[in-house]
Amino acid sequence: MPIPFSLRRASALALILALPGAALAQAPAGQKTPSALAPVSAAVPPETVVARVNGQAITAADLALAGEDPALSLPGVDEGAKQNLLVDYMIDLKVGAQAAEAAKVGDSPEFKRKLAYFRDKLLLDDYLEREAKKAVTPEAAKALYEQTVKSMKPEEEVHARHILVESEDEAKKIAARIKGGEDFAKIAAEVSKDPGSKTEGGDLGWFTQERMVKPFADAAFKMTPGQVSDPVKTQFGWHVLRVEEKRTKPVPTFDEMKEQIDQYLTRKAQQDTIVKLREAAKVERSGSSTAPAGTDTKKP
Repeated sequence: MPIPFSLRRASALALILALPGAALAQAPAGQKTPSALAPVSAAVPPETVVARVNGQAITAADLALAGEDPALSLPGVDEGAKQNLLVDYMIDLKVGAQAAEAAKVGDSPEFKRKLAYFRDKLLLDDYLEREAKKAVTPEAAKALYEQTVKSMKPEEEVHARHILVESEDEAKKIAARIKGGEDFAKIAAEVSKDPGSKTEGGDLGWFTQERMVKPFADAAFKMTPGQVSDPVKTQFGWHVLRVEEKRTKPVPTFDEMKEQIDQYLTRKAQQDTIVKLREAAKVERSGSSTAPAGTDTKKP
């Protein structure tokens, strides 16, 4: 679930606290800092109190919510340290929020507009998430998979190696060496200018025709397994190819496509929900609308 603007803005505090010794350096003498506390286990009940700020509790559920903020992901930090940093962050958040309350920041019209906006946004986000969950069922995912697989046309793939050099003469010499019995992978590692494949002996793996530039693809798909090409020119230079294998591209399994299918079903369900809500709502735009001339403002 997306995090409110106020939380995202304040999350910079966590990055400051992540600096070596930052929290410890600012702690009053003799005070045990949150960073020195035992890490909060993810298995503890949500209502577990992990700290208090002027009597106001911070719970494990609060930490879990803060942990959903992308700015607080802290990659490379182990889970125990991350939990302690989240506690530090939540303490600073509560301290700052309490100070803002005392200063009556929340009473300003601007703050109230922001609060209303982000309340609406969070309500919509949670509603769309709930509606999407109804649509992303095993049955719907399986049906979409089967429909997608039926529409896939058989596609040929080639597994090939190549050596890339700058001149035709050099490519001719290399082709002659390989046809004379020298090891393709060894020569590729020695002379190929393609940094992405030379360490793999020139191996490009499996590819379909549209993935490669036309002269290269035309040559590769006309060859038979084991065949070594004459020099082929592309905008990258001169290539010597050897086709290892050919096959019809395998149909991806349901498990391989499941994440994409679930994402598609989620997006579609959310879009359909918004369209239905707009169609059912009475929407009135003022004369100051910035919609382009000719835009139908009655429908999304």
